[in-house]
Amino acid sequence: MMELIDTHCHLTFEPLAGDVAAVVERSRAAGVSRWITVGTSREDSRKAIELAGQYDDMYATVGIHPHDAKSADAGALEELKRLGRSDKVVAVGETGLDFHYNFSKQPDQRRVFEAHLEIARELNLPVIVHSRSAFAETMEILDRSGGGLRGVVFHCFSGSAEEARLVLERGYYVSFTGVVTFKNAEKSREAAKVVPLDRLMVETDCPYMSPEPVRNQKPNEPALMVHTARLLAQVKGLELEDLARATTENATTFFNLPASTRV
Repeated sequence: MMELIDTHCHLTFEPLAGDVAAVVERSRAAGVSRWITVGTSREDSRKAIELAGQYDDMYATVGIHPHDAKSADAGALEELKRLGRSDKVVAVGETGLDFHYNFSKQPDQRRVFEAHLEIARELNLPVIVHSRSAFAETMEILDRSGGGLRGVVFHCFSGSAEEARLVLERGYYVSFTGVVTFKNAEKSREAAKVVPLDRLMVETDCPYMSPEPVRNQKPNEPALMVHTARLLAQVKGLELEDLARATTENATTFFNLPASTRV
């Protein structure tokens, strides 16, 4: 039986948060049977841990999104470290740089990104990286401050094939969302072609970015991730089941997940 893991979803976000039980049921029916709900603030990280505690096959991360770096004072970062010790927490993030919107000043984004790397190192957890319009700067911080990390994944990867190669050279993972299915996303598909099967992961980043051919369905949810996986399988010249098996193994290893409880 095919199994997929949604390695990056926001099940604490509305409107999904109001109907999680039904979202999970639809997801399981589609073959997406494990989920990592990603923290984006102090409060959201707490909610993610609480929600994950209600499901055997759901896990959480702790992080402060670069949009909110301006609010990440020493107390907030200390709380993240404390929350990160929960048995349900499997990664630090999402964290990184977003110079597209610059909702937080760039020095704050850099400071908080580096602090997340230190927390991940101390807790021996992998890191989920958000990088938008800041690839060179993101790589520079990782090269300078990313030593000793258990793992790094670039989530919602939207860079070029050459940028993917630079990520891969450092031993990092690359994760794709429904964006890779969009008709105008040839750059993303070219990047997916160069990512070896043992470094590839799949995610929704829901409730955003529903994949083709259901792009108009709102909100996005984990059940729809099968469309992204099918497109990636086509790009890689694989059967969907083989793509699912490989990406599930990658996610299980990267996030140090226990064996699935799915029967």
